[in-house]
Amino acid sequence: MSPAPLDKRDWIAGLEKGLAILEAFDDQHPRMTPTQAAARTGLTRTAARRYLLTLEHLGYLYTDGKLFGLTPRVLRVGWSYFDSARLPRTVQPYLQQLSATLNESVYVSVLDDWELVVIARNGGSRVMTTGFVLGARVPAPLTSPGVVLLGYRPDQDSVRAWLSGAELTPFTPYTLTDNARLEEKIRQARADGHAVIEQQLQVGVRGIAVPMKNRHGDVVAALSTNMPIGKESTDAALRRVLPHLQEAALAMLNAL
Repeated sequence: MSPAPLDKRDWIAGLEKGLAILEAFDDQHPRMTPTQAAARTGLTRTAARRYLLTLEHLGYLYTDGKLFGLTPRVLRVGWSYFDSARLPRTVQPYLQQLSATLNESVYVSVLDDWELVVIARNGGSRVMTTGFVLGARVPAPLTSPGVVLLGYRPDQDSVRAWLSGAELTPFTPYTLTDNARLEEKIRQARADGHAVIEQQLQVGVRGIAVPMKNRHGDVVAALSTNMPIGKESTDAALRRVLPHLQEAALAMLNAL
């Protein structure tokens, strides 16, 4: 989870601070003054104002003279990953076939620190609101692919340490926020080779996920599907979906 140490001679502090400014904007802070940006990034007001003005000059922010907000140009940075990364392009044909077979939306996701990020998807023809958009970021322990990826982390001590101090927001009445129960689900996913998560982020939605391994046996991502629970039992959903997820993950193995 932690990046390799970097020599101080190679560290560009200004780049770190500029990215911190961009990451400070969220749904709770869509627009900010220099004072607010400074408080969220640990910068002085003067430094925050200079970074905001520079980013506004480069087109990544707009301002009305008092408040600053993000512009669509910021998306260039994120979409550069989808345009350049090999994994999303490689898995797309497999996802198209899998979603047609299941008639469900299917996803490939990876971990970014302790968040799950969707890097590829393909939608089934079923009309529903159980899916994620590309680039969506959600708490890993509350999703089936996140639980799978946490379960296959080589350093389980770091997973337990993070869980012990994590404070997860309940999204539904069924959201698990008890660290011990979450840890048990993560252990179970490793033992079973798959994870089933129900109604953690959205009421009435079930997710099933399996690990995706490369030819060296390393888990590089998770393959998953979301579906409405309806009248289908968990066991019935597993019998219907799991073999196809496992088959698709195996088919992708030699391509990764």
